[in-house]
Amino acid sequence: MDKRRERKKPDLRINIPSYPSDYVEMPPETREKIAAAMGNSAIRYIDDDTSSGSSSDGYREETRTPEVRIVEDEGKNEERIADKEDKSIATESKKKVTIPEHHQSTASGFSDGDNTADDHTEVLSDDERAKTPLRSPRRKSAAPRRLGRSEFSMDDDEYSPSNSVTSVNSLASLLREKLQSIPQKIRKKPTDYKLRAFVALMFLAVVFFVSFAYVLYHQQALTKAYFNNVQFNEPKRLIRIFNKDDVEILRASLAVNLRGKVKAYPCLPEHRRNDGSECLEWLHTLRFYLKSLAHDPGADNTTCYSVHWKALREDVYPNDCFDWTNTKVNWYGGGQSLNVSWPINGGYMDYTPFITGDVQKGQWSNALTRYFINSKGAAIIIDDDTPLHVSVNKGAKEICIKAMYHEFAYPNKLTEFPEMKYNICTSEDMTSLHSSIHNHKTAPLWDGLKPTDMSTLEFLISEPVWEIAPRFKQELHRDMITKFGDDILRLGFLKQGHVVINEHWQNEIGDLSLDKTRFPKLNVTVDKLRRRGFSIAFTVQPFISTESKNFAECVQKRLLISERNSDRRIPALTRFKSLASAGILDVTNSNAVPWLLEKLKVVMKETLINSFFLDLGTAHDMPHYYRCEKLLRNPDQYINIFTKTFDSSLSIIGVSSAISLPRPPIFVTMPPLDSNWEALRSVIPTILTYGVNGFPFIMPGAIGGDIYWPGSEQNLPSSKNLESTNKTEENGIELPEIELYMRWFQMATFLPVMKFTHLPTKYNDERVLEMAKNLTTIRRNLVTPFLLKYKREALEEGLPLIRPLWLISGNDAAPIPVQDEFAIGSEIVVAPILNKGQTSRDVYLPTGVWKDGIDNSLRKGNRWMHEYKVPIDKVAYFVRQPDNMRF
Repeated sequence: MDKRRERKKPDLRINIPSYPSDYVEMPPETREKIAAAMGNSAIRYIDDDTSSGSSSDGYREETRTPEVRIVEDEGKNEERIADKEDKSIATESKKKVTIPEHHQSTASGFSDGDNTADDHTEVLSDDERAKTPLRSPRRKSAAPRRLGRSEFSMDDDEYSPSNSVTSVNSLASLLREKLQSIPQKIRKKPTDYKLRAFVALMFLAVVFFVSFAYVLYHQQALTKAYFNNVQFNEPKRLIRIFNKDDVEILRASLAVNLRGKVKAYPCLPEHRRNDGSECLEWLHTLRFYLKSLAHDPGADNTTCYSVHWKALREDVYPNDCFDWTNTKVNWYGGGQSLNVSWPINGGYMDYTPFITGDVQKGQWSNALTRYFINSKGAAIIIDDDTPLHVSVNKGAKEICIKAMYHEFAYPNKLTEFPEMKYNICTSEDMTSLHSSIHNHKTAPLWDGLKPTDMSTLEFLISEPVWEIAPRFKQELHRDMITKFGDDILRLGFLKQGHVVINEHWQNEIGDLSLDKTRFPKLNVTVDKLRRRGFSIAFTVQPFISTESKNFAECVQKRLLISERNSDRRIPALTRFKSLASAGILDVTNSNAVPWLLEKLKVVMKETLINSFFLDLGTAHDMPHYYRCEKLLRNPDQYINIFTKTFDSSLSIIGVSSAISLPRPPIFVTMPPLDSNWEALRSVIPTILTYGVNGFPFIMPGAIGGDIYWPGSEQNLPSSKNLESTNKTEENGIELPEIELYMRWFQMATFLPVMKFTHLPTKYNDERVLEMAKNLTTIRRNLVTPFLLKYKREALEEGLPLIRPLWLISGNDAAPIPVQDEFAIGSEIVVAPILNKGQTSRDVYLPTGVWKDGIDNSLRKGNRWMHEYKVPIDKVAYFVRQPDNMRF
């Protein structure tokens, strides 16, 4: 590269002589330019005549030249002026520069930077030096005080182009530039506002991040992790459980009755357990244990955690609430009620003791289990010893469980203060979790079943149940039973099945003997029905009417439940159905069981009946202040003990209520339903809930509704639910309207048991008879084989015969909350019409290929079918086809 074109930073430092002999006069042209720039302002120079510049007081008037910075032209070869100590003369290529008087003593150097090549520096002679006044040089201090950077400083480390002026000739421009810079600085003020806004924004950002860190600290830093997938925030008492994919599947607020953030402390050594439990205590209030239960990962993917609360004083109740808004789940199980259906979180209920009752009175239904499962694969299983109260959507969208002793439901205090125990179980999905919890592989239900038990189970599935249920006992007699059997045989297309006779086979409930006045030769009638293919069952209750001939004997032998806090000889009385007052046999008494068995065996021998149906009532039918020989946790335990006491010694086909799975072939029946469309719509949610609760064998109510609750005078049929055009009577009882009966018949065709109170011939309508024949054929050829097939899965794995769609949908986009469809195993999907006047509906089909039961067409699954047509005499059902089916 050409060195001549190389740009270098000029060295502008020259040594200015401080002695008069070194003074260089300013060129005249420079003075003229300065004068033109300054206007009328007089500028005095040091080489002016001193006499003319004197003031009246004898002092010299001193004026300063403007600050001048001289930059040498780039590319000009210059020679430095020798320093002051050498006293050397500048070269002739430099111009002569005049230095103001007040700068003579400085050591700064100047260069005029003129661009003309002819410029040269004149060297003054000794005579010319004498013309300038003599001034002493300023003394240098050892450590000069530097207040700021001098404008004349051109050191290498301080040089920048903004601090230089091209030449002395541009001095006028420099002055104008200085004056014009003032408004420019004023115009730059808005930049200050931008800076202030930026600083304020940064301040707000800092405040936000500090607040966020504070919240995060309380939510995360104060949240402890237990057993890998469990997080517990102690100040908020919030527990969160995640699955293996870190998806939150359960969120619960614990001890919600403690107001505010009450600090928890580690338990004292004497209160800790040596089983791996974590223990925390809220002083003098509650003690909390959390434990991971051992499981076999090779068997299934289910993991369970144990939660145990102990109240430490009388006025404290353990109370936990499970949220479904943040986790976006649906909850199932538990039980049914008037305002709680399928799924549970769609209803409402205040805190109510979790015991069986009458759904029409705002109580829980007749079949309960302490088991709740959500749609993301988490379940809650509450211990039987917990005095459990349950609420739904009280104050927030959540299910709450509370342990609290109750005067009636939980009168016996098993512990000094209430305790609540439950397990939280999780799995990869809802289907595998449900199958794992209700699995009976280690103790299958078929273990110990006799051949007669298995044949009874199959008989109930494949053949109908006929219920003879007159309003009053006078209406039930031998001729009525005979006529009922004849009417069934005249149908020709329905099998015989079981004939269930209600409690009016005896004179008074509790007599436990045949009423010989109305049934002089009932054994002959029963024998005739048995030879025709029927099986006869009597309904038995544990209630002994005060009008019964056995009441006095039971009181004398102390076989009845007694009054609490009174003499044991005084029985506790209650009401049941049409009975104004009755006592209850105490099956916890070792003397009551053989007494009842002896009575029933005599009845079986005299009447030749085959089996019994146990009408046990509900927990709310117990006396309010009951006391048994054996202390009970709650009144439902009595129902459980009664069933288990007689299931092996008697042939039992069904029970009216249950809190645990009865031994097959016992079916759990649904509660009686009114004859209206609302009752029809409640059948599917109820039967699905019972299946989720672990009851695979369920007996629905009668087709068309239980228009009359047998023996109950308070539930006589009301005409407000019936159309005037459909008022057909049978024995003084109005029949259900025709359309309701037809739609109910269509749905019942696919349920585990078909139960009749009213025969289809009573309507004298060809449409009803033709539809009944077609549906009977479908049940015999299609439905019954599938029900018998899945009977094995029910006995071994605990899976219900009637299943919700999510249990067969796998991982497809099944609409879990669907409550008007059901499936038989995983083979048939049924979507009945449940509204009056409706002839079309929306149908969801799970993944697969399905054959339409109405027109035999093939339907693609994993989708909705909108406005699917269903005529009045048809029912929508779909049969799964093989996956490898070729079209």
